[in-house]
Amino acid sequence: MNVGSSTGQQVFPTLGSQRTGISSFTFLKIGVNPRATALGESFVAIADDASSLYWNPAGTALTTTNEAMFSQTFWFADIAHVFAGITYHLTQSDAVGLSVISLYTDPIDVTTDVMPFGTGQSYSYSDIAIGLTYARKMTEQFSFGVTTRYLNERIAEVTLQNLVFDLGIHYYTGFSSTRFAIVLSNFGSSSKTTGSVHPSSGVQVSTFEEFLPPTMFRIGFAFEPIDIADHQVTSSIQLNHPNDSGENVSFGIEYAWNQSFFLRVGYRLDVEEQPYPSFGIGGAMYPGNSRLQFDYSAVPFRILGVVHRISFAVRMSD
Repeated sequence: MNVGSSTGQQVFPTLGSQRTGISSFTFLKIGVNPRATALGESFVAIADDASSLYWNPAGTALTTTNEAMFSQTFWFADIAHVFAGITYHLTQSDAVGLSVISLYTDPIDVTTDVMPFGTGQSYSYSDIAIGLTYARKMTEQFSFGVTTRYLNERIAEVTLQNLVFDLGIHYYTGFSSTRFAIVLSNFGSSSKTTGSVHPSSGVQVSTFEEFLPPTMFRIGFAFEPIDIADHQVTSSIQLNHPNDSGENVSFGIEYAWNQSFFLRVGYRLDVEEQPYPSFGIGGAMYPGNSRLQFDYSAVPFRILGVVHRISFAVRMSD
């Protein structure tokens, strides 16, 4: 295997409208956190909560509080997708985080050509990603972060494992609230497969192709065109360059009233399966020195329907 060529194609693949089916661990492409997905996933320059562990590790250093978040995505065909993350500040400038992403299904019936309604046996499918993040606020304007993530995918008796990395930076330009972020997600080597399958032909298969993880390069900009009294509007734009599908641009707008009630809308341009805007709402309460936040989003797809997400987060003072 030509390592140099493989690495180059991972970050700068041959341009084309679609390159579907050339990567592994595609569950990593399912966005987490209703706030982010309601904004059309235009979030890497905004990420300043526990979901930054997924979107931009540099955002983990942007707040001065610790936070725990749980997010659930109600994916198609009764597939469950969950994210859980916790961030902790070692100092005012240094923060660490732990995140878990899981996708799983109920047991699936085994079928064959002669027994299309099931053989009485079943198998399971599951994905899990466990990430460790370190972030540092170098100056009042510049932050960086890195995540190391262990991946494991299991279907029946076949297991796929890998180790990938996220690298992110976040920078306030000094012009009003304008900031930008650059993130390289899921960068790693080809995945290794172990195990074997026994198809109905009776020939055991134990040799599989290797695939790169779904590497994504993102660059995003955000600012507040309105920030007066109890009213704040945040707008964002983001360029997305995946290694396994076409490039696209996403937009998002969030309105916040008194940092207690939120309305969000977003749109992903040049994403064929998502031709409609996404929407979301959120609410926050401030008991004592803590912040409790609930968010919801709805993301319509062209054929498969609407994907709903909910999340609950707790921010705790140091």
